[in-house]
Amino acid sequence: MSTPSTTTHLLTFAPTRSFSHLHRLRRTVSLLRPPTLSSCPNFLTGNSHFCGMAWLLSGRGIRDSKAMVEGLQGYGVISSKKVAEVMGTIDRALFVPDGSPAYVDSPMSIGYNATISAPHMHATCLQLLEKNLQPGMHALDVGSGTGYLTACFALMVGPKGRAVGIEHIPELVSSSIENIQKTAVAPLLKEGSLSVHVGDGRLGWPEFAPYDAIHVGAAAPEIPQPLIDQLKPGGRMVIPVGNLYQDLKVVDKNMDGSLSIRTETSVRYVPLTSREAQLRGY
Repeated sequence: MSTPSTTTHLLTFAPTRSFSHLHRLRRTVSLLRPPTLSSCPNFLTGNSHFCGMAWLLSGRGIRDSKAMVEGLQGYGVISSKKVAEVMGTIDRALFVPDGSPAYVDSPMSIGYNATISAPHMHATCLQLLEKNLQPGMHALDVGSGTGYLTACFALMVGPKGRAVGIEHIPELVSSSIENIQKTAVAPLLKEGSLSVHVGDGRLGWPEFAPYDAIHVGAAAPEIPQPLIDQLKPGGRMVIPVGNLYQDLKVVDKNMDGSLSIRTETSVRYVPLTSREAQLRGY
């Protein structure tokens, strides 16, 4: 593929979905060197719907969660006060490898051929699920990885709710528990309303079903039936679906058990697969 000319906007690789903040982004991106596929790794391997955001929030002046959230608010990614509060409280630096630029808006490797999503994807999913993450509700985080989003869920549903993470790499489960123990939701882990388990996320976690909210952090070729079964009537699931070309699907289960499914945006996530396939590199 040829390299874009120097007059090409950064939006070259953005999906077709229109975002209100893109008009403001256009005024900024023309000052930056346009990306190539190699300079925008999110496009190929990361959990991102807009690779350009990593250029705009490149880490200059972004030294804590508050500044990260303010940056995402400034570009129209975060509009919810609750999501801003939660992402400002759960420090992303506690959930990324030591020495990593924690607040750069980019996915990054966490080992075992897994990634932690870019902050703008976490914000997007939290906002899509916000109404289903009210105090007392049950939430399932499939492919919980470092535990960051699971911790955010726990903060939102509170001690009377239930936040469950499921991850098939035991080492990631152990480290995610250690990460969570350093945060404001550590008491919920001790009390049991927050838990992280080793298991195949494609099968969900029936013990605490049905769930008001289900988030899936890897792309499935099709929506797994066990996750549909474990979604509560009135509940919502956010899941990337596809192989090479993926869409972030919003799945609402109606009160009669039927499903309403829509596409939120184009994304690129690692595959939702078996532990063995993941460790082999898919």
